[in-house]
Amino acid sequence: MTSPARPKTFAPLAARGPAAARRVVDVGATVACHVAAAAVILPLALIVWHLVRMGLAGLTPAFFLHLPKPVGETGGGMANAIAGTALLVTIGAALAVPIGVGAGLFLAEHGDGRLGGLVRTTADVLGGVPSIVVGVAAYSLVVVPMGRFSALAGGVALGFIMLPTIVRSTEEMVRLVPRSYREAALALGAPRWRMIHDVVLPAAAPGIVTAILLGTARAAGETAPLLFTALGSRFWSLALDRPIASLPVYIFDYARAPYDDWNRQAWSAALVLLLLVTFVSALVRLTARRVPRRAF
Repeated sequence: MTSPARPKTFAPLAARGPAAARRVVDVGATVACHVAAAAVILPLALIVWHLVRMGLAGLTPAFFLHLPKPVGETGGGMANAIAGTALLVTIGAALAVPIGVGAGLFLAEHGDGRLGGLVRTTADVLGGVPSIVVGVAAYSLVVVPMGRFSALAGGVALGFIMLPTIVRSTEEMVRLVPRSYREAALALGAPRWRMIHDVVLPAAAPGIVTAILLGTARAAGETAPLLFTALGSRFWSLALDRPIASLPVYIFDYARAPYDDWNRQAWSAALVLLLLVTFVSALVRLTARRVPRRAF
């Protein structure tokens, strides 16, 4: 004779065994990670959506090909600002890349002493300096001796901003090159400088390019340093010793202007600047895939 079935009871979680508890904790942690990821993506998505909604209509051929109209007239474009931004970033990269890559190589290969610690600390401190302070410093170092605002002064300011990112990122990328590469080159009789030039640098080249692009993206959208150095211009000028237009300064000026047409162009310029930074970030992602992994 079979005994009657006992009613089901709901035992506490701990009584069901450690597997069920681990499963609940795993699901909770996974949900929390997804919520945190959404919290990171949501602000960027809102910014992109708002910029596209407000600025996409203004991205006409005239915006990219024409100069700004005089005050009070509608239309025009920001061709001079787009070219000026490209020139300022190029000047900054030309100044920061050789120094930054060289300092990063020094820190990776010979940076264990006091001098290396000093260079590393200086780069970290420079990376934390507000951009407006960098602009004031560039104003004192370049604008005052020259006696005028200029594209060169703006490029120097952007170079200061790029420098710490390039230095520290280059150091980390060079350290990722396996030590066996260095030992093999030295074992074949190559001097240390030849080993660095022919072995370490080619192996770390994708990572160094990533560091340069990160520094470029960091400096491309800065406004405060350019207000103290490049100033701005409503005319077409690529002279290094004259004031020059730039997208961040135009966004700053047009966004607070009392003209609706200028406000619309400020949204379009902000969208263009965002697309520029996004393009540079995409290049960073593509080059980062070729960064060598540390061998253990």
